[in-house]
Amino acid sequence: MSVTEQAVGVIGAGQMGAGIAQVSAQAGYRVLLADVSLDQAAQGKAGIAKALGRLVEKEKIGTEARDAALALIEPVASVAAMGDCAIVVEAATEREAVKRAIFAEVGKVLGPDAILASNTSSIPITRLAQAAPDAARFMGVHFFNPVPVMRPIELIRGLATSDATVAAVEAFAEKLGKQVVHANDAPGFIVNRVLMPMINEACFALGEGVATVRDIDLACQLGLNHPMGPLTLADFIGLDTCLEITRVLFEGTGDPKFRPAPVLVKYVEAGWFGRKTKRGFYDYSGAEPVPTR
Repeated sequence: MSVTEQAVGVIGAGQMGAGIAQVSAQAGYRVLLADVSLDQAAQGKAGIAKALGRLVEKEKIGTEARDAALALIEPVASVAAMGDCAIVVEAATEREAVKRAIFAEVGKVLGPDAILASNTSSIPITRLAQAAPDAARFMGVHFFNPVPVMRPIELIRGLATSDATVAAVEAFAEKLGKQVVHANDAPGFIVNRVLMPMINEACFALGEGVATVRDIDLACQLGLNHPMGPLTLADFIGLDTCLEITRVLFEGTGDPKFRPAPVLVKYVEAGWFGRKTKRGFYDYSGAEPVPTR
């Protein structure tokens, strides 16, 4: 049965998972949203309600569309409820051990024709597929943050991913209104292979005293015609996530150009992850972000 005829499971109710759940519900799918607890999943749905409310305020959607989307999202206590899902998207933290444990758990209930997809932004799909119940029905589906706004989805097939799985996920992505791009199974895929070295180099520049946070961001924003500077973007992504991806690139390629910048490591060690902790390269505790260096 195609993914357009059944429910969608989303594992992880944080920023990425909630975004995936939101766009799936807005496309008309029934969504089961899970996290480490039912309370966390419910908090994820509450965040979606706020996001949809903002769209109503901006007159981008009506109240009926908001209510219809929210009615399709059901927070669940565990992945055990996802047995009837046609596709399950894992959107947990970017740590391989965590993802493998999730795959083992959902594999116990996944239907015989259901697809398991990972929203990993950098970890090789063929390697992750070893922990999936069926490697032929497993692939990478990399959404971009914020999911409701960003149009692309990177689709990454592993060595064993079947053509039928790719076709089904393409149809799913297109129903969400996303633009599909295909990437080979290499560390970082397309976007992060290009983006993370830029962010990492901005961190090196900061650590080596080339310029301040503000001047690095402003120079890159204006000089490269980007919507925001690389350090602002790193805070938005999460410095812990940036470090995890950079380490995957470094370890996966063995190329020293991907070596994580010491200042990035230090900020993560301090628990300064960016916007989600109110402190990263900027301090977000006040009305306006203030550079921390």
